[in-house]
Amino acid sequence: MKNNFHFVTIIICSFFFCGSVTVAQKTPANQPIQIDQLSDYLKQDIQKQLQKDGIISQEILAEYLRTKFSERYFFDWKTVDKRFEKYNNIYRGIQKKHTSRGKDHLSKYSDSTQWVLPFNYLNGKPVNAYALRHLARQHKMVDIAFQYFYEKKDPIYIQYFTRQMMSLNVALEKSQYEKIEDGNGVYEAFRSGYRVLNWLQIHNLFLGETTYSDDNQLTTIATLLQHGEHLFQRNQKFKSGNHQTRGMSALAMLSILLRDFEGTDRWYVHSMELLKQHLAKEINDDGFQFERSVHYHMSDIGNFYYVYQLAKISGMEVDDFWENKLKSLFTTLSKIAYPDKSGPVLQDDTEIPWAEKNDISGAMTLGYLLFNDPAVGYFANDKVQAKMYWYLNKAQLHLLNNVKKEKPTYSSLSFPTTGYFIMREGWEALDDVMIVSNGLDDKKPDHQHGDMLGIQAMANGKVILPNYQVRYPLKDFDFFKNSMVKNVALVDDELQGKKWTSNKGGSGFGKFKKLPQPKNIVWETNENFDCYIGSHDGFEDVGVKYSRQVIYVKNDFWIVKDNFQSSQQHIYKQVWQGHYSQENAPNLLRATFDDASGCDIFQLKDVTKLNSSGRRGKAWTVVEKEGREAFDFITIVFPYKGYNNRINEEEIQDLKGWKINQSVWEMSGNESVSLSQDHETFFFGITQLKHGEVTLKFSEAIDIFISHKDSELTIHHIGESEVEMEIEGLRSTKINDKSFNKNKFQIAPNDKIVSNLFR
Repeated sequence: MKNNFHFVTIIICSFFFCGSVTVAQKTPANQPIQIDQLSDYLKQDIQKQLQKDGIISQEILAEYLRTKFSERYFFDWKTVDKRFEKYNNIYRGIQKKHTSRGKDHLSKYSDSTQWVLPFNYLNGKPVNAYALRHLARQHKMVDIAFQYFYEKKDPIYIQYFTRQMMSLNVALEKSQYEKIEDGNGVYEAFRSGYRVLNWLQIHNLFLGETTYSDDNQLTTIATLLQHGEHLFQRNQKFKSGNHQTRGMSALAMLSILLRDFEGTDRWYVHSMELLKQHLAKEINDDGFQFERSVHYHMSDIGNFYYVYQLAKISGMEVDDFWENKLKSLFTTLSKIAYPDKSGPVLQDDTEIPWAEKNDISGAMTLGYLLFNDPAVGYFANDKVQAKMYWYLNKAQLHLLNNVKKEKPTYSSLSFPTTGYFIMREGWEALDDVMIVSNGLDDKKPDHQHGDMLGIQAMANGKVILPNYQVRYPLKDFDFFKNSMVKNVALVDDELQGKKWTSNKGGSGFGKFKKLPQPKNIVWETNENFDCYIGSHDGFEDVGVKYSRQVIYVKNDFWIVKDNFQSSQQHIYKQVWQGHYSQENAPNLLRATFDDASGCDIFQLKDVTKLNSSGRRGKAWTVVEKEGREAFDFITIVFPYKGYNNRINEEEIQDLKGWKINQSVWEMSGNESVSLSQDHETFFFGITQLKHGEVTLKFSEAIDIFISHKDSELTIHHIGESEVEMEIEGLRSTKINDKSFNKNKFQIAPNDKIVSNLFR
């Protein structure tokens, strides 16, 4: 009885303390919120603050929220007209783009459109899954919002926005929308999150407009609240991939901007924790986004940027781990960049189909504005991408007037977890860079291409070995995702990507269910050369063991060695991207660019034939060796600048001073090859070397680099296998700086043997 009395006392006291303030209601996730009930979802202290004569009018609530958005959003809506004028001055021609995109959306969908397939465009043609997903993102609604300002603030554009939003609320109430389970879910985290981002921008663009009434404004807020709760409830557990990241970014934004409403505090804690998990689990320890794509790496930058920026504007806490991981994303882009400040094309990069580079300047400009780092500023512009202009504050816009730039000092380096290896000459405009790809994410390989042990390169300001951007709905997406458009080695008619499957929703996206498993064996960089050795199991189904060695002879050229072993005869292939002529077929290919620079691809061992093909304006040549159980391509990738610096196809004697098979050492081995310059030599496939009183013997064919200076001989193992080595005529031998007294010993890949004093 005493306990019951105590409980009743609490209820009575609470009633008198709160007066007529309503206990905040729980935000619904699966039904629209009526705006006449919106104030019921406010936190109790906000309700008490806003009440007048016991009620909160829509006028008071709308005015309060306008004030808060002025303080909390990326830009102050009171400055929109001035910002818009400056925007059009900075981004010349942007009006045409917005108008074209806006008209495209207006011509396809009514303001009260459907949200579930099947239905038709306004022209009677059927809407497909890909189009519905983009409708759900509402990205072209931003262009329609700009049309309002371009066309003398014609209210028709505000009405179109508000009515299309209301049509989704009606669809939600009637359960007539694409469900997540069907693959094209309108409220799926990525599409819902993208829609929230766009609607927030539109809301703030319109907040100062009388046509955008209190009723309109509160409808938008109510709709965003419902979206937030839906994102919160449907994303309770970590789910790998950028889709959840986009959704949690939106939820965090809503929790910051709408923190006057009950439940948004838990949104913030939950979304920031999930985003932290994405940073921890999906940004590899080497700094690369786990899906291995530049496009998705930059997309994640955006996702985290929006949250970080809003949190800083509002003075909300973001822990050091969060901040450091975000900064690492920008550092990674600078490490992989080409000398012209662009980025390579890696995996599903989709911004510009068939492009051979990525524009990373927009992302790097954001990084500079966040962290004021001149090394990031080196890649930045004096303006951000047009869409990001609206996500900068006044101080950041001012920083763009004087971007501090500092040339990077990164040389050759690796991303061992992600599986990218960068061979770099330097940062001058014409310097060489090559990227070797040999990685696979075990959790979400959806965006992976059939490019295991593929390479791409830039030299003399040109992409000499390209890879190509793709686009999901194109009919040949799967072709451009697979091995014929990569710089890889192949066997017979085998491609690396197998068991292609389209996604559930039928939007065009697809992935390979089976891809080779990579193995990275050696990464070495020194003053003479860079050496990468790796393998994959992509041809073991047909009984072939395969590995690739890539050696950068510093500042000169690359050596690419493809090793095939089998008990049966096969056709072994190399695929080279580019438009090549056949100067000395089949052993020499040549591509020449508009400034007379070019790339020669020269085989040091005889091959059988060449086949050239192409698609979408891109071309490639396949080099073949037929009828062999085992074969090693030894290929020179030779960039040159000007006619006199090419490989002389009429009389090939040397390669930038490197002599072919003219070493002072007497070689033994089956089809062994050497490249010598001064006192340095690369040997491939040798079993014995003899020079004067010195003899080197190996238990099986090996690849080594030898240099000798004065009385010191250095031997570097640049092959993939452990072998037994015997030395005659040398003493004081060290292996990897450790003394070794015997003349016979095992050496492993990347071992370095130094012998002092000839006898």
